[in-house]
Amino acid sequence: METFNELTEQKTEDGKFSEENTTLKTDVEATEPGSGSGPVIETSETGYENPEIKDIPNDNEDIELGYSFTNTGEINVPPLLIDQILGQEQAVEIVKKAARQRRHVMMIGTPGTGKSLLAKAMAELLPKEELEDIMVYPNAEDSNNPRIRRVPAGKGREIVAAHRAEAQKKAQSKTMILMFLIVGVVIYTILTGQSILIAIFVCLLLLTFGRQFIGRDEALIPKLLVSNYNKQQAPYVDSTAAHAGALLGDVRHDPFQSGGLETPAHDRVEAGDIHKSHKGVLFMDEINILSIESQQSLLTALQEKEYAITGQSERSSGALVKTEPVPCDFIMVAAGNIDALEKMHPALRSRIKGYGYEVYMRESMPDTPENRDKFIRFVAQEVMRDGNIPQFDEDAVKEIIREAMRRSGRKGQLTLKLRDLGGLVRVAGDLARADNAPFTTAEHVLRAKKISRSIEQQLADRYLENKTDYESFFKEGGEIGRVNGLAVIGSDSGIVLPILSEVTPSMSGAQGNIIATGQLKTIAREAVKNVSAVIKKVTGKDIEAIDIHIQFVGTYEGVEGDSASISIATAVLSAYEKIPVDQTIAMTGSLSVRGDVLPVGGVTYKIEAAAQAGIKKVIIPKANESDVMIEDSYKDIIEIIPVSNITEVVEYALVDSPKKQEFLKKLETMLKNDKN
Repeated sequence: METFNELTEQKTEDGKFSEENTTLKTDVEATEPGSGSGPVIETSETGYENPEIKDIPNDNEDIELGYSFTNTGEINVPPLLIDQILGQEQAVEIVKKAARQRRHVMMIGTPGTGKSLLAKAMAELLPKEELEDIMVYPNAEDSNNPRIRRVPAGKGREIVAAHRAEAQKKAQSKTMILMFLIVGVVIYTILTGQSILIAIFVCLLLLTFGRQFIGRDEALIPKLLVSNYNKQQAPYVDSTAAHAGALLGDVRHDPFQSGGLETPAHDRVEAGDIHKSHKGVLFMDEINILSIESQQSLLTALQEKEYAITGQSERSSGALVKTEPVPCDFIMVAAGNIDALEKMHPALRSRIKGYGYEVYMRESMPDTPENRDKFIRFVAQEVMRDGNIPQFDEDAVKEIIREAMRRSGRKGQLTLKLRDLGGLVRVAGDLARADNAPFTTAEHVLRAKKISRSIEQQLADRYLENKTDYESFFKEGGEIGRVNGLAVIGSDSGIVLPILSEVTPSMSGAQGNIIATGQLKTIAREAVKNVSAVIKKVTGKDIEAIDIHIQFVGTYEGVEGDSASISIATAVLSAYEKIPVDQTIAMTGSLSVRGDVLPVGGVTYKIEAAAQAGIKKVIIPKANESDVMIEDSYKDIIEIIPVSNITEVVEYALVDSPKKQEFLKKLETMLKNDKN
């Protein structure tokens, strides 16, 4: 259904709803009070919970693994990053080809699917022997145009050290000459009886001009701009959100530009990320947030494989300095979400596409024994990378796999959003370490799922805490025009959303209106229009003489999505026909103009949210029936009712009465006529 993006615990503050029909959401550990629901209990780990929900360990016997093991310490972890990546076989093959042929890659996908890890893995595959050091030398002809030289990796330090040693040797010789001159002046003054003031003045002149004379050799020492000394693999540079100077290079401002205090122009040159990644990989996540000017400069660097460094600020003295073109032959790995394509420079994307590959990252993979075995290795990898948590036993790994099934949002799939899942592994390991346990167990994983709740889940607890005081929705009896809808907050939490409806005589007298409040967004408004078509069809009457009012309770910043459609339709039909809705039922589902119930996202966590709130039954689309993977602790306290059309929704949702039976007959007749 609709997604709450922002909720606060104060009654007057805003909450926002938005739709993600394809992403599974997590549960809300909260409850709403009411008659027969029992007391509200607050715990330090889970917030507000339904006391009927017990901490029952999940039955993971049906999760079969390809082999048995005692703990993940027995699992071999591949040494190369490219071999540690799970479920992205297509992307892995493309990265291998791109590394071999030095092609650019653009990866689009949701966060946490392995884009940055693939970029790092690509750097491991590049040959080391091609690496170079880049040096900048002073230009005797034009000091504001420093010269650029490239040398084999590691030679740059030797060259700078040799120049510095030679400069120090010359400086020592010049210092000795200066000291002899000063001593000579002093002796001459004493022997000739000249004024001591004249001697002091002459010595000061010698020191002033001598310092410039001595320091001239140090100013000629080249600067090592990019060093690849002792590097075992090609450079990998993460330039995400870098400003122009950090990305393209810059020239530092010199506050002392005369009088012998100035810093040589070549010594103020600083390499950018494009130069540091020479012969390596430049990774840029969220490339769409890079300014258009920087994207244009990046395009030039990609085309020419060299880019001159100049001062990025017009107010800096560095703006007058521009080096010779600096080598920047890097492999570009751009990444972002699907919206990155909209704000990306068309020419830059064309360059990447024309000289490389585009990859859309998978969000899930089939739930097969082979892929489950990959998750065993995934847990072992996370434990190894952390280095401070105990190994996981077999039951703990099965619980992680079970959570991967739940988070995929689809039956027979395992999620590939492994960053969040890795966070669960680390929290479970922290709990095991706190308990001084030799291994991390399934119990630790279950506790970790409660402790590592997201901000949205915690906001849902506060939201329900406020609803506790004002009893915003009911869980018993029947109410006309009132339905318990289901929503998801952010990406990982569910909540009960009351929807109210009322039918009144038309204000205009000539044309009826459907008035929906709650700041509905585009998709939600269109969903209401679709529902109006069903209402006209079901009632068999013209609604021009009435106004239909629909209220989403507490949605101060808006509602987005169409998964409230069956809730809206049920509330309106109840208000129109004056038949109460069973308040022990909550529902979610989209609705076509022909009355068919269509699938939505997040059904698992919506059901769990309803159970937490004390709801006894949940109506969901039949197409989502196989997607339900609720925790075992919820299975005995809530009934799941799959439906395929509006008639079935009405049959289960409305309170039994002769009026309901008459209305159902009318609906069945209507559906038969449609089929004929």
